Amino acid sequence: MVQHSAITAWQRESAVAARIGKAYPELSKAHRKAADYVLANVFHTATMTIDELADAVGVSLATANRFAHALGFDGYPAFRAALVLDFASSLAPVEKLRDQVLRPASSAEIMAAALRADMQNLEATQRALSPAHCDRAVSMILNADRIFIIGFGASAFLAGIMAHALEPYCRTVLSVAGPGGPSQAARQFFKLDQRDLVIALAFPRYVTDTVTLAGRAKERAAPVLALTDAPTSPLVPLADVTLYAQTERLLSPTSDAAALALIQAVCDAVAHRANRSVHAASKMTEAVLPWLHHPDGRTPDKAGKSVSKKSAAKAK
Repeated sequence: MVQHSAITAWQRESAVAARIGKAYPELSKAHRKAADYVLANVFHTATMTIDELADAVGVSLATANRFAHALGFDGYPAFRAALVLDFASSLAPVEKLRDQVLRPASSAEIMAAALRADMQNLEATQRALSPAHCDRAVSMILNADRIFIIGFGASAFLAGIMAHALEPYCRTVLSVAGPGGPSQAARQFFKLDQRDLVIALAFPRYVTDTVTLAGRAKERAAPVLALTDAPTSPLVPLADVTLYAQTERLLSPTSDAAALALIQAVCDAVAHRANRSVHAASKMTEAVLPWLHHPDGRTPDKAGKSVSKKSAAKAK
C-alpha cells in the first residue's frame, strides 16, 4: 500500500510520468513495454544503467535508447537523469556509491578516507555548536519530567545509546523505537504535555515516522530538541532547539560516528551540570557492579562487597 501511494504521487507530480502519459498512445509495442516497466518500477529504474533496463524489459540497447528519444529526451542518460531528479534526496547515496566503486582503491585507502571524512565531520560539528543552543538543550533535558527519544532506522540505535547515557541524570528516559514501532510511540505521545521533552534524531535519509511524531509532540505543546544534520532537515521547523552534526559520507547515506559524537557530547554536558551527578554515577555503578567483569576473579555480592568465586559458590 505504501509503495502504491508513493508511485501514485510520483505519477501525479513527475515530469517523466507526464511525458510517458502524453507519448503513450503513439509508442510502439516495444516502447510501451518499456514504459509499463518504468511506471511499475520507477524507483528501481532510476538506479539502472541502459544495459540493465534493456535486460529487465527484454529489448535491445538501441530500443531502450529510442524509447528515451520517443519521450523527448536526448538519450537514455538524459532520461535517467530526469528520473533521478524525482528522487534526488533518496538516491543521492546510491549515486555517490556508484561513483566511488568505479574508482580503484585498496581497502586501506578506503578505510583511511572514511576516517578522514569523519574527522572533517567532527570538526564541522564542533564549529556549528551554538553556546546558547547548547545551554538551552541541557536545560531542557534536566528540567523535563519525562524524556522520550525518537529515532527510527539507524537512528533507533543512536536513540538507545542516548537513553542509556542519560539515565543516571534524568528522572525518566525512554527510547520509543521498541516493540510496537511508531504506532506504539504514538500511543505513548497521547499523554505528552509541556512538562515532558521529546528528543528527535533524524539524519539523511530522513524517516517519515520521526518527523510525524515530532509534529505530534509539537501539537501536544511538548518541547522538542532536534539532533539532525542541516537547517534543511524536516525536523528544524518542528524543534524548539536544534543541534547539528555534519554526517557526510562517501559510501553510505550518513556518518553515524559524527551523530554519535554529538549525542555523547550532549550527555557529557548534562552530566557536568546535573545535581549530584557524581553521586548518581556512583549509585549506578554500584547497581551494575555484580554484572561487571573483574580480572582478579572476585565478584561483588549484592551489598557491593567483594567475594571470591569459590566463596560465592559456597554461598549458593
